[in-house]
Amino acid sequence: MSRQKNQNSKGHGVSKGKEREQRTLIRFKTTLMNTLMDVLRHRPGWVEVKDEGEWDFYWCDVSWLRENFDHTYMDEHVRISHFRNHYELTRKNYMVKNLKRFRKYLERESGKTEAAKCDFFPKTFEMPCEYHLFVEEFRKNPGITWIMKPVARSQGKGIFLFRRLKDIMDWRKGTSGKKPTGVETQPARANMNPSGSHDTRSSDDQKDDLPVENYVAQRYVENPYLIGGRKFDLRVYVLVMSYIPLRAWLYRDGFARFSNTRFTLNSIDDHYVHLTNVAVQKTSPDYHLKKGCKWMLQRFRQYLASKHGPKAVETLFSDMDNIFIKSLQSVQKVIISDKHCFELYGYDILIDQDLKPWLLEVNASPSLTASSQEDYELKTCLLEDTLHVVDMEARLTGKEKRVGGFDLMWNDGPVSREDGPSDLSGMGNFVTNTHLGTLSQTGSEWERNIIGSGGGLGPLGRAV
Repeated sequence: MSRQKNQNSKGHGVSKGKEREQRTLIRFKTTLMNTLMDVLRHRPGWVEVKDEGEWDFYWCDVSWLRENFDHTYMDEHVRISHFRNHYELTRKNYMVKNLKRFRKYLERESGKTEAAKCDFFPKTFEMPCEYHLFVEEFRKNPGITWIMKPVARSQGKGIFLFRRLKDIMDWRKGTSGKKPTGVETQPARANMNPSGSHDTRSSDDQKDDLPVENYVAQRYVENPYLIGGRKFDLRVYVLVMSYIPLRAWLYRDGFARFSNTRFTLNSIDDHYVHLTNVAVQKTSPDYHLKKGCKWMLQRFRQYLASKHGPKAVETLFSDMDNIFIKSLQSVQKVIISDKHCFELYGYDILIDQDLKPWLLEVNASPSLTASSQEDYELKTCLLEDTLHVVDMEARLTGKEKRVGGFDLMWNDGPVSREDGPSDLSGMGNFVTNTHLGTLSQTGSEWERNIIGSGGGLGPLGRAV
């Protein structure tokens, strides 16, 4: 997308006579006062810009994006932290709609076997517009549990479980009579705050500014995998640098978020049982402030390997790789891929008792506030490595398959762990270049390598 500079636009990063590879001073801007600010302020050669000063890098919130993106001229090297219409993947109803459409496309073009690779999200209906379709499905399977979620809120707000139609009648009476307004229609999606925004509250996907609130009714996964009798989900980080061509990185670290209360389907009104959001769990009487309710992914992977063996774990993590790629491909043709944009997504994955992963949602603004010292260290390294990949300093060659804790998993095609070009055919002994839940070199170690080599690439910064 091109944006012409006009008399009302403000130019950012304009520096005549200076090429990007010569930049030693990076002017950054953000409104988040959390781990991100710590990382940005301590990054060598980066200086904070406040108010209306010109900037080179902006970790912006969605409200700024919505109001200013189309009117802001940006120099070649400038980067911002969201794609223009990121909500196509991060708003719950749009995500499901795009996945359903992509599944139909795969079935038409490649057959049912390929289309079945998209069967990783629970049966979902948008409410109230698909209420009658939902009722038809509901009556086919009486007695099962469903979960209602606001399409554009987070932290467990507005969520409830139900098994009877009359349990949602009050909700339906309050919203079903409303017709979609202009902000809910396709042409006006860009004029709303449909997904997460970064703000000083620093929580997952601040999405509370919708003028009309829709929900999704989703079949509840009644057989979640339990550890210690408790439910959990996984938070995994995916960094997308481009949609055309699709270029995506998977972070090795992440965590499992546990409930503080033992799982049971006999108490569907107890949010401490069913919702693993930290915002919910930290209000539990049993919440341990220092320990939190998280396991690092390495610990989780080791636990599964001890219970089920390495082969079963490899299959599970390969299935999760499929979720990341298929979900990104489902929006590849609708996301506005601007060269100035990147996006750090927080994927929420639930594992069931059969070791099948389910995609719950994708967050455009994964929480960068730490809930423990271990969480702070993870997010610090995550953000340092994100900045390494974004590469404002122009240290990378463009051929890297690993940068810090990030592994390049898709570069206009699958990326192999072995040296050599991507295997677009998918044949042979191809193994995807992903290492989720394995030991990772920290961002600070990686940075010491490249700085120690005079700004070039150290041994773990090269293509491997």
